[in-house]
Amino acid sequence: MQWRGRRQSSNVDDQRGRRSTGGMAFKGGLGTVAIILVISLILGKNPLSLLQEIQTQSGSIPASQNVDWQPSAEEEDLSQFVRVVLADTEDVWANLIDGYREPTLVMFSGTVQSACGSASSATGPFYCSEDEKVYIDLSFYEDLKDRFDAPGDFAQAYVIAHEVGHHVQHLLGITDKVHASRGRLSEQEYNKLSVRLELQADFLAGVWANHANSMSQILEPGDIDEALNAASAIGDDRLQMQMQGQVIPDSFTHGTSIQRMRWFKKGFETGDVSQGDTFNASNL
Repeated sequence: MQWRGRRQSSNVDDQRGRRSTGGMAFKGGLGTVAIILVISLILGKNPLSLLQEIQTQSGSIPASQNVDWQPSAEEEDLSQFVRVVLADTEDVWANLIDGYREPTLVMFSGTVQSACGSASSATGPFYCSEDEKVYIDLSFYEDLKDRFDAPGDFAQAYVIAHEVGHHVQHLLGITDKVHASRGRLSEQEYNKLSVRLELQADFLAGVWANHANSMSQILEPGDIDEALNAASAIGDDRLQMQMQGQVIPDSFTHGTSIQRMRWFKKGFETGDVSQGDTFNASNL
């Protein structure tokens, strides 16, 4: 991905270096992330919600404090990359959505407090509609490459674009409609809606890639394959098979590897937001 020397977003809250002073600090990268994800898939729960339940039941919510911390050259380089990708999402969505309201991206280490509750790196990157912020512990990218075998800067960009896709859904009122249906549906039926919400975010990430490349020629050979590989790596079926040796479709919350790749690719190939209605699609 062509990113060096390009505009960096100022909508970043860098909280790296703050550590928990007594809560539950889940430090284990995607090893712990995978465990949380699989438990949530088995139970049919949102990973962030599950982590909050664990923290509540333990009677401890992480508090953070500033520590004397300096990022390494590699960490700072990755921070600049994230800022460039976020800036690209701002440019694209401001062009596609009238009155687009830019989200803030929070970079954190270990644990963080969001308006949706306290969370840790074990939840992986997430978007909170309550405060309109994207949260990411950059150590996630190491595990994405090493544990899930999804390397590449555009795989990393896809992760951010997917979370910003959730912000777009929030602005369009889609997220609220899905969440409002929770109490009226069975767990299995709500999981199906969750899958459609996540696949639409993948589609929107593809739309972003299409327009970002048209505007700034960001793509290099192999970039789209990197994004598709990342989408495949975090498919519900692949995660379940890796961790428990079986697949339980009723507990899917994000979609299969094939579905996630399909919708990202459709977004990239069409660049047309109107073609991403996953909620009425007969074939996901």
